[in-house]
Amino acid sequence: MRNDRFTHILFDLDGTLTDSAEGIINCVIHALRCLGKPIPDQKKLFELIGPPLTVNFHDHLGLSEEDTAEAVKRYRERYAEVGLFENRPYEGIEDMLIRLREAGFVLAVATSKPEVFSVRILEKFGLAKYFDTVCGSGLDGSLDTKAEVVEETLRRLGVTDRAAALLVGDRKYDAIGASRAGIRCIGAGWGFAEEGELEGAGALPVAADPAELADILIGGGL
Repeated sequence: MRNDRFTHILFDLDGTLTDSAEGIINCVIHALRCLGKPIPDQKKLFELIGPPLTVNFHDHLGLSEEDTAEAVKRYRERYAEVGLFENRPYEGIEDMLIRLREAGFVLAVATSKPEVFSVRILEKFGLAKYFDTVCGSGLDGSLDTKAEVVEETLRRLGVTDRAAALLVGDRKYDAIGASRAGIRCIGAGWGFAEEGELEGAGALPVAADPAELADILIGGGL
């Protein structure tokens, strides 16, 4: 039987449901080359998977506001045509979603990725049918923080009791956003976080793989 203390499970997308590293990194490189900017090393590029694009280009890569806006534009040009499908679901994700739905949970996606791209990705891989709503940022700059995305997802689902929902994510940004929205975060340990990152941000427990996550959520081990 599932845990009756929560009924709604929100999922991050990149690094949690799908391995999107190839597409994101290729599009960041494309954007920087278009602007004539230096390309970071591989370790730095992997650190850019998870945060909103404006945070990546402005805060993490030090671009000006003007260059950040242009970099986001160039990134999305390539992403919309090629990058979004340089991507694949992690092994065991669909089985996990099936188990959670059969256990009676309401599932949703809450991602910093633009919603229009997120829906296309989930439909491409046959995962959209498992979610009651897919919520992401807007191409107009709306919902540009994880906390805002989580808040909007809960609004769409009609969730008012914050104890009834939790977020599953693979980066500290997920844990921080969930906390600011008043819900807890469970770590997806198969994603892009560095060692200790999720625990340090309060995402506990951290599941090693999708099957273990389903065991935790269904078994009430929280």
